Amino acid sequence: MKIYFKTFGCRTNIYDTEFMKSSLKEHDVVEDESLADVIVINSCTVTNGADSDVRNYINRTQRKGKKVFLTGCGAISKGEELFKDKKVFGVFGMSKKADINRFLEQKSEFMELGNLTSRDENIVTSYENHTKAFIKIQEGCDFRCSYCIIPLVRGNARSQDENGIINEAKNLVKNGFNELVLTGTNIGSYGKDTNTTLGKLLQKLGAINGLKRVRLGSLEPSQIDESFKEILDEPWLEKHLHIALQHTSQKMLSIMHRRNRALKDIELFNELSQMGFALGTDFIVGHPGESEAVWDEAVENFKKFPLTHIHAFVYSKRDGTLSADMRVEVDGKTAKERLKLLQNIVSLNNFEFRKRHYNVLSVLVEQKSGEFYTGFDQFYNKIQIKSDKNLKNRWIEIGDYDVEFAGNFAEI
Repeated sequence: MKIYFKTFGCRTNIYDTEFMKSSLKEHDVVEDESLADVIVINSCTVTNGADSDVRNYINRTQRKGKKVFLTGCGAISKGEELFKDKKVFGVFGMSKKADINRFLEQKSEFMELGNLTSRDENIVTSYENHTKAFIKIQEGCDFRCSYCIIPLVRGNARSQDENGIINEAKNLVKNGFNELVLTGTNIGSYGKDTNTTLGKLLQKLGAINGLKRVRLGSLEPSQIDESFKEILDEPWLEKHLHIALQHTSQKMLSIMHRRNRALKDIELFNELSQMGFALGTDFIVGHPGESEAVWDEAVENFKKFPLTHIHAFVYSKRDGTLSADMRVEVDGKTAKERLKLLQNIVSLNNFEFRKRHYNVLSVLVEQKSGEFYTGFDQFYNKIQIKSDKNLKNRWIEIGDYDVEFAGNFAEI
């Protein structure tokens, strides 16, 4: 059979999809869904909108007569409903992804949700259509933020086996992937259940011969501990950290049931900035409780953060969370204006950062779009490169480039 994988959502889902692809034995993976006999949907359920996207995709594939399997976070939250409505042939939780071959051979409709306590045992050794590789180091989250459904569909935090992670990394580097991205539901919690830390894991990964760069998924401010700070000067660690704030008003952080503290976060970010790091964050605008006074406090604090990157978005209700029962105080137009304000502040910060840190950029070229090759440097800034050479999938050092507000540009 010909199998097409459709992946929604985060880097963890990208990893899980590659895991399933690498587990296939007697079936072919196709990159064109029109050629597929079966479509496996690795779903996201982080918002109501994410659920709608998955359902709409299922409806489209049904009309084309495809056999559809559903997995991922949406299998836990919406799988039973979609199965009863005859929208999918089979539903399986991610703890069952290693059984993908058995599921594909099923003659009758099925639903196997599995559990939320499993750890991956097998490893991924290659990635199709990627210049970098992802390694999932943990699963689940112990935080209970009021707006988030993910702990209910991914379970509590649990760490992957350290030796398995190291072996997976060695295999990936051996196969030509010398930039590794560590991913998981909440990677900063790695090791809390196995008497180790993310910092100690990174020290061992950094010792792998041939590894050029390690990039990290999102961290929480409280997870930047002493063992992590010990590796901040290592040349293989990307000089960019993404540390989730979600908001910069202390009152809003309390409403959100967040563990971080706004004023303490400012100290941490400035400490890291002084070490030369570009810094990114997540920010939810328009969450219930975001009054004018709360917003004014947030903006005053926000300007004190040396942020160079931001993933900001307008609050979207997620059924089944505490926030879903709270009254939204901000209309859509105001929320979008607030969002744009934050983005403009960070865009200017980023421009100033790139001018201030003008030095040799280490770039892994990922693709070509039009006349430009593009890739990310060690600060996670995209650079556009004009060249007659074939640069795709190559590491290059760029010392001469133009810094513009829209980005960095070079010709080699």
